[in-house]
Amino acid sequence: MFTMSEQKVSKLNRLLASLGDSDLVSSRWLQAHGYSRSLVARYVASGWLVSPARGVYLRKGGRLQWQGVLRSLQEREGLALYVGGRFALAMQGHEHYLRLGEAATVTLYGFTRPPGWLSQLDMSDRFEFCGKPPFDWPVPDFTADMQKNQLLEQGLKRQEVLSGVGSIVCSTPERAILELCDGSPSAALVYEADTLMQSLATLSPRRVTALLRHCNSIKAKRLFLALADRYQHAWLRHLSLDEVELGSGKRVLVPGGCLHPIYQITLPRDLDEHLG
Repeated sequence: MFTMSEQKVSKLNRLLASLGDSDLVSSRWLQAHGYSRSLVARYVASGWLVSPARGVYLRKGGRLQWQGVLRSLQEREGLALYVGGRFALAMQGHEHYLRLGEAATVTLYGFTRPPGWLSQLDMSDRFEFCGKPPFDWPVPDFTADMQKNQLLEQGLKRQEVLSGVGSIVCSTPERAILELCDGSPSAALVYEADTLMQSLATLSPRRVTALLRHCNSIKAKRLFLALADRYQHAWLRHLSLDEVELGSGKRVLVPGGCLHPIYQITLPRDLDEHLG
């Protein structure tokens, strides 16, 4: 039979064994799993845990990395937050310019705001919360080991990141470019989305069609289609737009811009000499 001291050591060992080099664990999770505040305080005082921000902990020798932080949010905290938009495209090889020496800005989408401690972490990379994604699918549960095909139906995937960290949920390129197109209207947004669209020659027409049908942003759909029309990628010919709601009337994305003749959205006049 274990003594009280042995039970406490075993409890500590179980916790440390469950924490990888870059895993975070919150006060909320610890209390829910039987680790009292006084016990956690004792672990910190003894050097077994360190606190990089109030209310969150790393094991001794752990390192703050965005991949481990996000995995902890998805798997341990059970938050439906995922990498989408601009950074999802960059991490899958579609970055249109190199940011040599610059820290990453990880663009997060989700149905709930990240915990306050996320912005308090002392790390070079930072997280930008972009809000609710522009799709009408129900909130996914990333802790329930959603099957690969279930994720792909929503344009999501599990992506391996760092060795020993495991995978995180992120947008496929098809979903990520639509999320980017839903950003705040500006000429800079169109320039960036246009350059990225040029590289997206291998999108899945079936997945693009499903995403367009479930996207509730008229602006994002029209901009996506107007830019795709410029490059005439092979997948464009295989889209089925019969059930895609594109709204009515003109949409001014860029004041004083050039109106796309098919999708009735204004684009910067200097985007291309031969628009329309």
